[in-house]
Amino acid sequence: MAQFFIDRPIFAWVIAIIIMLAGALAIKQLPISQYPAIAPPQISINAMYPGASAKTVEDTVTQVIEQKMNGIDNLTYMSATSDSNGAVSITLTFDAATDPNIAQVQVQNKLQLAVPLLPQTVQQQGIQVTKSTRNFLLIPGFYSDDGSMSRYDLSDYVAANIQDVVSRTAGVGDVQLFGSQYAMRIWLDPNKLNNYKLTPGDVKAAIKAQNVQVSAGKLGGTPSVQGQQLNATIT
Repeated sequence: MAQFFIDRPIFAWVIAIIIMLAGALAIKQLPISQYPAIAPPQISINAMYPGASAKTVEDTVTQVIEQKMNGIDNLTYMSATSDSNGAVSITLTFDAATDPNIAQVQVQNKLQLAVPLLPQTVQQQGIQVTKSTRNFLLIPGFYSDDGSMSRYDLSDYVAANIQDVVSRTAGVGDVQLFGSQYAMRIWLDPNKLNNYKLTPGDVKAAIKAQNVQVSAGKLGGTPSVQGQQLNATIT
């Protein structure tokens, strides 16, 4: 290729001039900026209201939280979504010079004022406040080479050994785990429910009442040992 242009110097000069002219014409179209694009810090609030419609979530959760967020320093704007599956996502965008750690603390303090006004189910589900951006940076996938681990085992392994380590990495705002958690699925017999005069809500309440972690106690504790003396006031 080099010998071809050496033998034809005029043609080589023509090609070089064309490239120079094309570069001179295209230089005006190149984006030029003095400073790099800086994404403003964002704080996300996520909550869940199972079984509620989008309208119910908007009235009882989203608006309540939004009203309490007013007055935060350097807050530029808020955006919120209320899904039909009961999910609530509120994103607060701050000025570029705002410290995201301070902004997160202020949002958490304001959120504490709104928590008592939220439905009990939402409070039990929990509300997450995280430093976030608009998009996921990385979505890794995990699988078992030999098939010895099910999707439940993989999800439990990632939650126990990987999720916390990645969350503590510098620069990571949040880590979400998309996987199947260990759970129990119960099928109800409508005929037996009718015979016992029960509803699915009664079964749910009974399971919830029995699903409690309690301590085993200690030796020498209650019930009281024989001969123990107690002081009591009788009126």
